[in-house]
Amino acid sequence: MAVSQQSKVPAADQTLAILAHLAAQRGPAPAATIASALGIPRSTVYHLLAVMQERGFVVHLPEERRYGLGVAAFELSSGFSRQQPLARLGRPLVAALVDRLGESGHLAVLHGRDVLYLVEERAPRRPSLVTDVGVRLPAHLTATGRAMLAGLPPAQLRALYPDRAAFASRLPQGEADAPHGGDWSYGRLKRVLAVVRAQGWAGEDGEVTGGLASVGAVVRDHVGWPAAAIAITFPDAASDEVLAGFVPAVQVAAAALARRIGPHR
Repeated sequence: MAVSQQSKVPAADQTLAILAHLAAQRGPAPAATIASALGIPRSTVYHLLAVMQERGFVVHLPEERRYGLGVAAFELSSGFSRQQPLARLGRPLVAALVDRLGESGHLAVLHGRDVLYLVEERAPRRPSLVTDVGVRLPAHLTATGRAMLAGLPPAQLRALYPDRAAFASRLPQGEADAPHGGDWSYGRLKRVLAVVRAQGWAGEDGEVTGGLASVGAVVRDHVGWPAAAIAITFPDAASDEVLAGFVPAVQVAAAALARRIGPHR
């Protein structure tokens, strides 16, 4: 994507565009490739990269003639984690969703093969949930986890689940995760995630807590990566009409958070 020509501070716009481009790559990139992808003159790219290298935001790999993100860029990422803007931005949206639907809601991020809950909003007169802030659960069993896993590239998904031993259970060894059984495999996960991608939302029924079901939707960042997911949890006896209302409400909340965390390309 070319850099905007309307910026009042073109050097700042170009610098940020280079950093964003490098962050979206799977590895370091040549300066010429960066210039071509962003529509910036090659001489300007070299000049900006030199300044960013001095400040530690990029590193130059001379043998490969490529540039990658530096320690200073990593420190920005660490600052993002410490300040928890994702939770701060998402909490009002989850609270509004809970007020509207009368069921408990939560926001989670993917952490390896687990989901980590950042926000938990309890609806009045609803049972306590295991999905409290700071709790981790196996991603493949949860609506939020499935929503995010469905957005990963196949190679990344396979790396997370190389064999059957990677599929943790919520129940004691030998018992099945009700009601669908605990015999998970990579093939089964792919089939579940194919349904998630086709319908645009993820669900689980009794696999986290018996008698409760959840629906979740992915929150994508500016490069389309699954940054988080929002879900609502409700009694699994809810009618199809009620469920039909939950799904679009969760999708709207997830889309709203995606807009809050950054502009999409």
